[in-house]
Amino acid sequence: MGSEAPSFLVVGHLNKPHGTKGELFVWPLTDHPESAFAPGVALRVGDASGDAPDPFFPPLEVETVRPYRRGYLVKFVGTADRNGAERLRDRYLLRPFEELEGLAEGEVFYHQLLGMIVETSDGTSVGRVVEVYEIRPADMLEVEDEEGRSRLIPFTKQVVRAVDVDSGRVVIDPPEGLLDL
Repeated sequence: MGSEAPSFLVVGHLNKPHGTKGELFVWPLTDHPESAFAPGVALRVGDASGDAPDPFFPPLEVETVRPYRRGYLVKFVGTADRNGAERLRDRYLLRPFEELEGLAEGEVFYHQLLGMIVETSDGTSVGRVVEVYEIRPADMLEVEDEEGRSRLIPFTKQVVRAVDVDSGRVVIDPPEGLLDL
């Protein structure tokens, strides 16, 4: 079965201050940036690992936001100048899991895939998902078999035929030779 829902998910990365009035360039790491980076939304600054809120930072309320290049320029309430923005540089932004949008039909959160059994469409066991890598051109599932060998399986519509969160199964139709690697 997939792993339990985390309390927070990463929605962005605070790259660097922009200008002198407290704005930061934010690289979005969510499929729904328009709701994560909207005035009034409260986000948390991640700890060094990015997994949990840093207890030394209070929640940051988005004051203003505007698109900029491939991300956003965001100003938070109380961050009035470049020095205030500088202390947030290179940190991750977290949003409480319960505030995230629901999933569309057929979508899953990647944390739900962890621990799922992977099998081919004919029922042959491949192993369990131990990690999900978000890389290009395709996200990859690291699947470990009973002997401890790992395989990378592309998480694409061409390979992954079904994901059943309730039963904890991923059904794949791998191209010839993929499982021999």
